[in-house]
Amino acid sequence: MHKALITGASRGIGKAIKELFLKRDIEVYTPSREEMDLKSDESIRRYTDTLNGVDILINCGGINDLASLEEMTLEKFQEMLQVNLISQTMLIKYVTPYMKVQKYGRIVNFASIWCSYSKERRIMYSIAKAGVKGLTTAAAVELSKYNILCNAIAPGFINTEMTTQNNTAEQIKIMEEALPVKRMGQPEEIAEFVYFLASEKNSFTTGQTIFVDGGFSCV
Repeated sequence: MHKALITGASRGIGKAIKELFLKRDIEVYTPSREEMDLKSDESIRRYTDTLNGVDILINCGGINDLASLEEMTLEKFQEMLQVNLISQTMLIKYVTPYMKVQKYGRIVNFASIWCSYSKERRIMYSIAKAGVKGLTTAAAVELSKYNILCNAIAPGFINTEMTTQNNTAEQIKIMEEALPVKRMGQPEEIAEFVYFLASEKNSFTTGQTIFVDGGFSCV
C-alpha cells in the first residue's frame, strides 16, 4: 500500500485529494496545523521525523493574502514565501531519503496560474508560486534518477473557500464568463489529475508545471 503525506487537506482541493486517495486505498497522513505548522521549519522537521516513510508527497497547503507592492510588508512577504515555497522545499528534503532507498516516489507541488500570470495585489503570491515552478524543475533534475518524479499543478479558478474569500460574487461571474469552459473548476477535478501524477501510471512525466485552468492560459 502506498503512503501519502498531504498538506492543506482540511478543505478545498487538499480535502478532495485526501478523500480520493482514501477511496483508492492509499494510506494518508494529513497533519493539522497543530501537528505540523508550515510556518515553522522545526515543526515540519519534527513531524516528518515521526513518519515511518511516505512514497507520495502532495504539497497542497498554502496561503494567499492579498497586498499591493505598497501594502506589503517584509513580514507578510516572508510568511508568504515560507508557507507557499520554503515549506514545500523542506518537505521534499525531509521525505525523499526514504523514497531514495525505496527507489520510488511521487511528488506533486502546488503552483498556481499566478506563477506565470498576475493581477493587482498578487505580487507576493506570484513570486512564491513562480518559485514553486522553479523548485519543481530543479527537484525533478535531482531526483528522477531515483525513480522519484516531481511535478506541479497550476490550478486556475477553482470553487474553493480561498477563491470566494478573495473575489466577490460579481468578480467570480466575470471570471467564469472569461474562461473558454465558462465555469470554475471543482476540487474533485484537480484531485483526479493529482492522483494520476502521484500514481504508478505516471512513469515518465517529471519536472512539469501543468496548468489545469479551464483554458485561462489560452486566452
